[in-house]
Amino acid sequence: MTEPVKDSVEAALDLDEKEVYSHIAHESAEDIIRIISSLDAERAKVHGEVIYYRDDWDELIRQRIARGKRHTAFDFYNPSLLDIWEDKVHEAKRIKRITGAAYVVLAAIIGITALVSIVTGEAYFIPGVALLPLAVFVREYSKDKLDVIYYELTQFFIDELKAIIEKHNLNPESYRFKLFSGDYFGVSIRKSGTGIYAVIEASDGGGNG
Repeated sequence: MTEPVKDSVEAALDLDEKEVYSHIAHESAEDIIRIISSLDAERAKVHGEVIYYRDDWDELIRQRIARGKRHTAFDFYNPSLLDIWEDKVHEAKRIKRITGAAYVVLAAIIGITALVSIVTGEAYFIPGVALLPLAVFVREYSKDKLDVIYYELTQFFIDELKAIIEKHNLNPESYRFKLFSGDYFGVSIRKSGTGIYAVIEASDGGGNG
């Protein structure tokens, strides 16, 4: 007589507790390395780099939440990740809205002064042109603020990945990830022909696989 097929919960209960947690840690680490790369890709775009990276970090996190799985870094290891992510997303969107509105207002003022100058023959366009440096300021301010947001989020997820690797003695080499910037802490940078890759620098006694 054949034995009944066990469902995933029953199968998990038969596993050694350490194996279960290692499996959860593995899946969480795989999620995080994708998020790190997509976050840093977004940061690189802020600096004007042309980046072709298919993952969208915001969508990646939303997908993981929508699945309702317990084995994610966000609810299993560090619930505060969700709060930090939401705060940073709202801040980034607010900056983008303000920047867009500022560009519209500046463009309207310059356009109106130029039109009045054409109609009247007077040099009313000069005050409008004088606002151009303000547009440059808005662009640089927005770029700097977004750069900080993406940097902080990326570094936070790097730290979280490091904690998972060390806690569950995972092999850092198995969770290398692509980076477009080289100014993060806790990683060893490896350069290749297609860009920069990073590996977590695990502390002594952890992450030896």
